[in-house]
Amino acid sequence: MKPVESTEAGQTGPVVPAWQTLPEITAKAVVLGVVLSIVLAAANAYLGLFAGMTVSASIPAAVISMAVLRLFARSNILENNIVQTAASAGESLAAGVVFTIPALIILETWTAFRYWEVTIIAAFGGLLGVLFTIPLRRAFIVEQPLRYPEGVATAEVLKVADAGGGGVGYLATAGGLGALFKLGGLGLKLWHEVIEYARLAGGSIAYIGTNLSPALVGVGYIVGLNIAVLIFIGGALNWWVAIPVLVATGAAPDGDPVAIAGTLWSTQTRYLGVGAMVVGGLWMLVRLRGSLVSGVRSGIEAYHRMRTGGGAEVPRTETDTPMPWVGWALVASVVPLFLIFNFFTGIVWVSAVMAIVMLVAGFLFSAVAGYMSGLVGSSNNPISGVTIATLLVSSLLLVAMIGADSPIGPAAALFIAAVVACAGAIAGDNMQDLKAGYLVGATPYKQQIMQAIGVIAAATVMAPILTLLLRAYGIGGPTVEQPNPLAAPQATLMASVARGVFGGELPWTMVFIGMAIAVIVIVIDLMLERRAASFRVPVLAVSVGIYLPFELEVPIFVGGLIAWAAERTRRRRGAAPGERYGLLFAAGLITGEALVGILMAIPIVVTSNPEVLAVGLAPQTWLGFLLLVSIAVGLYRSATSGAVSD
Repeated sequence: MKPVESTEAGQTGPVVPAWQTLPEITAKAVVLGVVLSIVLAAANAYLGLFAGMTVSASIPAAVISMAVLRLFARSNILENNIVQTAASAGESLAAGVVFTIPALIILETWTAFRYWEVTIIAAFGGLLGVLFTIPLRRAFIVEQPLRYPEGVATAEVLKVADAGGGGVGYLATAGGLGALFKLGGLGLKLWHEVIEYARLAGGSIAYIGTNLSPALVGVGYIVGLNIAVLIFIGGALNWWVAIPVLVATGAAPDGDPVAIAGTLWSTQTRYLGVGAMVVGGLWMLVRLRGSLVSGVRSGIEAYHRMRTGGGAEVPRTETDTPMPWVGWALVASVVPLFLIFNFFTGIVWVSAVMAIVMLVAGFLFSAVAGYMSGLVGSSNNPISGVTIATLLVSSLLLVAMIGADSPIGPAAALFIAAVVACAGAIAGDNMQDLKAGYLVGATPYKQQIMQAIGVIAAATVMAPILTLLLRAYGIGGPTVEQPNPLAAPQATLMASVARGVFGGELPWTMVFIGMAIAVIVIVIDLMLERRAASFRVPVLAVSVGIYLPFELEVPIFVGGLIAWAAERTRRRRGAAPGERYGLLFAAGLITGEALVGILMAIPIVVTSNPEVLAVGLAPQTWLGFLLLVSIAVGLYRSATSGAVSD
């Protein structure tokens, strides 16, 4: 088969040319894609609630797919591509759901996750993301020089599989290590998962802490040193500057120093991150306004050219889902969402306005997400930024329509934001998958169908997964029964913004200071841009760092350092800088730890005992620390390895 050069080097043609037809949507591909979509949705739902972020699953899905399809006598690269297209939809949909829907629990609008409401919002919100990107495919992938890094990387993995290579061993080994580590810490209680120390001195406070999590190290490796450093800097601004200042001014409560720092973060300084993310999200939209308008215009022009092309045959590799089908599918998606809105509000005209806002914001922000994923990749795609922007607009409109004292206002705004978050998350992932398909010679409309199948499959299990995690660990704030819940930082942020607009419960001074910090960061980034600096300061990365608990940011920073060190080592040895064994190892750590987190929730829920798996020994935190260091060394060695370990 003919190889594909990267788009940067100049593409010579897809692996499978347009004139050649191979089986794509087969029974085994559909079954495997659906199963992987559900598994990856579960894993990333846990990771999103635990750490406030998810990572692209296209590459792990491609590796798993090629390993399974090798067992069949006949399989091909396009089947592998179809599987990863459906599978990665589960991961992306999980991000849209867990960043928003748990906010309804945090606001106490719901006491439990309602199956049909969650499923309809997830399924049809995700389908909107697929549909909105169909007219943008040619504009963003063919006509504009967007990189789509995960899409290109996935295509490379698929080509390796087609040529008989692999990398499954790295993924499987790391998955086992991540799973065993999570079992030892969270399940068997052999060590504490969090190491924290704080001390009151000189009228102020000093704090340091870290989470012993291989998954977070893997996240840091994937996002890279630039983003990892910025997240760490954001955390340092909060925990090493803002909190000590509050203590020095006498705002600290009484108690243990660690508890004091945690209380000030949860009640005061995390709202610095709220303000910073609001400005960051709006700034991103301003920066993209020209590209967004031109991208939409190109998509519309491409559709008109197709309609007036005199009946010329469209090549297989350029055949999208027909626009009439897209139109009918949009109508079919909007109707159930409108019914959900109306069921909640009980006011038809308000529900109609909500549906219109959802459509307009959904299309605009799906285009933004699709474009942004082409620039920085799906793992760095700031879905939270566009969701916050949607939430603010929705909240302000609802305040104008039903009043600031309406008890349904914050939750109604969150319903809109949840749909847009699902649409935006799927849009970014869909464009990555379509980029991979473009490079290997897939049929676009078949990928779009499989993306929709993956969305529906994942949507059907999101409510049970969230219910399981809620009952096992708790979500949001600690309680007597669940003192260490999943933090759900993004959902907590969404709840805070919605509540703040309607009820004025936000500490607005902190919000405004956070906005000012974001403006300063933006100015710094513009200066670096003018100097063509390789190190940039995207404001949303710093904003997320300000908001996250510091304990989560330390291992992310370590993972970024490992990625930087491994890259330097590979260059010194003359190895290809695109080496992806480290990426597979990091993805395995994330997947293994997250899946065990899900599985351990089952006995906890069944027995109503969070200590059901504990062995009864005194926790030895030094043991967990040494094991984590060993895993980090393994990640570095994998990232600098030149041999395949299958």
